[in-house]
Amino acid sequence: MSELVKLSINGNETEAEKGSLLIDALLDREVHIPHFCYHQALGKDGNCRMCMVEIEGQKRPQIACDTPIKEGMIVRTVGENIEKVRRDILELELINHPIDCPTCDQAGECKLQDYYMESGFYDSRVEVDDKVTARKRIELGSNVMLDQERCVLCTRCVRFCSDITGTNELGVINRADHSTIGIFPGRPLSNPYAMNVVDLCPVGALTSQDFRFKQRVWFLETFDAICNGCSRGCNITVDHRKEKYKDDQIFRFKPRANKEVNGWFMCDEGRLSYKNEGENRFVTPLINSTETVFDNTVTKTFKLLTEEKNILFVLDPGLSLEEMQNTKNLAKVLNANITGYSPQHIDESFGDDYLKKNDRSANRAAFKELDISEDEKDFNAFVDKASLVVILNNNYFDNNLNLLENKKVISCFSHKCETINKSDVAIPTASFYEKSGTYINFGGTKQKVISKMKKNRPMESITSIIEHIKTMVDKGNL
Repeated sequence: MSELVKLSINGNETEAEKGSLLIDALLDREVHIPHFCYHQALGKDGNCRMCMVEIEGQKRPQIACDTPIKEGMIVRTVGENIEKVRRDILELELINHPIDCPTCDQAGECKLQDYYMESGFYDSRVEVDDKVTARKRIELGSNVMLDQERCVLCTRCVRFCSDITGTNELGVINRADHSTIGIFPGRPLSNPYAMNVVDLCPVGALTSQDFRFKQRVWFLETFDAICNGCSRGCNITVDHRKEKYKDDQIFRFKPRANKEVNGWFMCDEGRLSYKNEGENRFVTPLINSTETVFDNTVTKTFKLLTEEKNILFVLDPGLSLEEMQNTKNLAKVLNANITGYSPQHIDESFGDDYLKKNDRSANRAAFKELDISEDEKDFNAFVDKASLVVILNNNYFDNNLNLLENKKVISCFSHKCETINKSDVAIPTASFYEKSGTYINFGGTKQKVISKMKKNRPMESITSIIEHIKTMVDKGNL
């Protein structure tokens, strides 16, 4: 068991693990401490010197990222002396930094910009013509653009490629004030997690070619979610914006720290999967392939559920726990069968030994919790017997449409697919990021998503549709 010791931070008594890094104690307690090179996933490096603090008994300021905690430490992060030290260090960082904040894609979320505004360096003591210049707009590969002039040489990106991915594409080239980050000859940045260096970069040196110049960050709204690209359930933030007379548009996913699930990172494929949300959307309700309105599809669905006796509900492992539970409840009322058979989501080529999992669905673990069968034999028996198949976002039938011959079909999908064309009733639904719900990852961790997306279309979650149906069924005394 780790030993806790007492220390004082800005006059406040607290306890922390003996020998742990002082900067972690400061960050965990939300004590503002400027830093560039330190990152909790990458450890200490000590090259930027921005995290200077005063420690009583020490002759000179110390960097918090390389100072172990000891019993009785008295630490000060504020005060005229220590703030002057950090101002001097910051001024050194600014000497050769280009004056291009108005055009920099990192503006609004740049730590150098933030620290500059805190410091009050509004009158420059540097001659612009004397600045050291470097290359701009260098394509490193994997959707990453480098502007060497903006780099503060924190080496986070270098350490990520060496310590996390082990691919070692990036390094520091040249010496002194001509040192720059770059790739090795013939070795572009190319690994499944490469775009994480954009998030790690505290300034505008590394930017995403996918997001570059698409939006200013202060126009975006953000909510916490999970990635639905695989059963890992990486924690992310969804940056979106409401366009006039249109649904919200998602502009990017960014990883959100969760030490128990994905740490601080996510794979590039999951990061870019936001594009799937806006493409090929199913938006207009259909009855017998004829466009109609939502209420008509609900009424027709109720009619089919009351007329047919052998009903099968086919669930997708990307549905939320609440959607699955509500569907199971309805199936019980109707004495219907229910299955979660969905082999199409297993991709043996996708997974690795880091974050990616071969199961490309977000909530398969919920089937086990709710005791919903995924067995192929059960599925085949249920389909053979069924006269009505209700398909909830499960696209297995797209390549097996023959299984739906001579059957009534009700389908609910957020995106267009072949199954819709085979359906007697097809109801468009909210997509993964347009609805709230609970998801269980492969390790059993339950995670709640509360969507803040805004829609002009009357898209509903499957939970809402099931509740509509169940209310009508209950009134029908079934």
